[in-house]
Amino acid sequence: MEAPGFWDDPDRSNKQMKELKNMKDTVGVYEKLATQYDDILTLIQMGYEENDESLIPEIQSELEEFKKEFDELRIGTLLSEEYDKNNAILKLNAGAGGTESCDWCSMLYRMYTRWAERKGFQVEVLDFLDGDEAGIKSVTFQVNGINAYGYLKSEKGVHRLVRISPFNAQGKRQTSFVSLDVMPDIEEDLDVEIDEKDLRIDTYRSSGAGGQHINKTSSAIRITHIPTGTVVQCQNERSQFQNKDKAMQMLKAKLYLLKQEANVEKLSDIRGEVKDIGWGNQIRSYVLQPYTMVKDHRTDVESGNVDAVLDGSLDTFINGYLKWLSVKK
Repeated sequence: MEAPGFWDDPDRSNKQMKELKNMKDTVGVYEKLATQYDDILTLIQMGYEENDESLIPEIQSELEEFKKEFDELRIGTLLSEEYDKNNAILKLNAGAGGTESCDWCSMLYRMYTRWAERKGFQVEVLDFLDGDEAGIKSVTFQVNGINAYGYLKSEKGVHRLVRISPFNAQGKRQTSFVSLDVMPDIEEDLDVEIDEKDLRIDTYRSSGAGGQHINKTSSAIRITHIPTGTVVQCQNERSQFQNKDKAMQMLKAKLYLLKQEANVEKLSDIRGEVKDIGWGNQIRSYVLQPYTMVKDHRTDVESGNVDAVLDGSLDTFINGYLKWLSVKK
């Protein structure tokens, strides 16, 4: 019997085609940068030869664009860890602060979906729980795209918001916290043995916003791995069986990482340290009053344009983290 060829395996061929496209895109960026570099040198030479100061703004503009694209290409070279190229699974959980934190959770969900849209990535909601009065209590979603996990691993941790609460009639300043867990979506069939006796499988009615994203039937699945306390949930698929398959895939990925990492320090490099969602544990603060500032407490990267950050402009913080991580290692 003839062995199956490369093209007989659709999953493998699709993965290889994505990798090939990524390589071609990288070469294209390099060639564009080389052309930009030559153009900038030509403009500088023209300015000197003709003593034309009017070329300075154009040179500065070209140089800024060149530096931005060069920095993005350089950052891409730092994404070399085992799971960096994978899709990412993110879970946001509202913490201390009640309704205010649920609203903060919805703001962060919007921020990450906006960032994903700018990157050309696709977002798929896996599980969704509304807040009691407003916002989101928790949401699990998958970001699909090359290097999605490599970029988003920088975001795992506790995010802190300081602002005048829209839910406080007295207009007092409020502090809220939301935790974010980030995991790679490991698609291949992992060699992880799971004893059915160690699992508690619960079904529940989907509680999300409905529409195209959430199937509003009692087909949602929650799986708890009792020995480790690991919990995964999925409610976006069309049937209970599909939700269970996706949840089992997520569980296997989490247990695989636990199995591969022999100690907590190594585990924290992949999953992020598990911390209380409250004071003193934040990785980043977003301050809207009495001044405006977003600051990452690991890298000291700051931005005064809070609106832009909350609208998805996260690359400065992501790039800063990847540089900091490369030096740290």
